[in-house]
Amino acid sequence: MNENTQVVTFQSSGSLFAVPVNRVRQILDTQPIAPLPNSPAELLGLIDVRGESIAVTDLSELLSRGPTEDTSETRILILSLVNGQHGATVGLKTERVIEVTELDAGGIKSPADAGITTWDENVLTGIGRRNGTFVCILNLEKLFSEGVRRKTPEFASQRAIETSEEFTLT
Repeated sequence: MNENTQVVTFQSSGSLFAVPVNRVRQILDTQPIAPLPNSPAELLGLIDVRGESIAVTDLSELLSRGPTEDTSETRILILSLVNGQHGATVGLKTERVIEVTELDAGGIKSPADAGITTWDENVLTGIGRRNGTFVCILNLEKLFSEGVRRKTPEFASQRAIETSEEFTLT
């Protein structure tokens, strides 16, 4: 990702985050979410988007910052993920979407280059600035990898197919 890439900026748990605009399919107002039994706290449930079931995750819960209350500014980002040859669509609940923009000149730094040495940087592509404020640019595939991605319906069904190809009942 280069510094001229357009991003969608949004807020969660008081922090500013961004994802590349080309990964955002839609930005939705809050709507009823159908909960899934025995799902982890970050997986809120499913919504219907034009006949497609989309799993919705609370970014704040996913980042271990606790649940967030919905407000009039709460939005759900509908995002495209890539998992090898397979793609998936997920919803990411955020406190507020701010804007589609470019980051400030000066480049995007890796978390290590920004002096963050004790945190797992895998969920970030880098750290940039917008109007002088730090912006954490999310690495969507890493963010949704081991935890949530296995629990979303599309990836769960893909995993079931992969598993059934590996083992056969006798």
